[in-house]
Amino acid sequence: MAAGFIIAYVDVTDPQQYEQYKVLSSKAMQAHGAEVLVRGGKTEPLEGEWAPTRVVVLKFPSYEAAKAFHVSEEYLAARKSREHAAKMNMIVVEGA
Repeated sequence: MAAGFIIAYVDVTDPQQYEQYKVLSSKAMQAHGAEVLVRGGKTEPLEGEWAPTRVVVLKFPSYEAAKAFHVSEEYLAARKSREHAAKMNMIVVEGA
């Protein structure tokens, strides 16, 4: 079965409030078996105009598991806490 990946790029607008999101999203990731491949860290644009302040890559056992995480009660609580703390762009990708 192919793994599922969630890739997000984030522009944090309120770092203090974003800390609450990080706590809640971490709990949701643990509950749904996410493997954190990238979470924060140094970024540098190489091509184009893509320059997020934060990148996150999560690996799940399947595409369906990644989608289930996104709509879970645990992650919905995290998303609510993030409403005014960051602008989020997120995709789910099927991969190897």
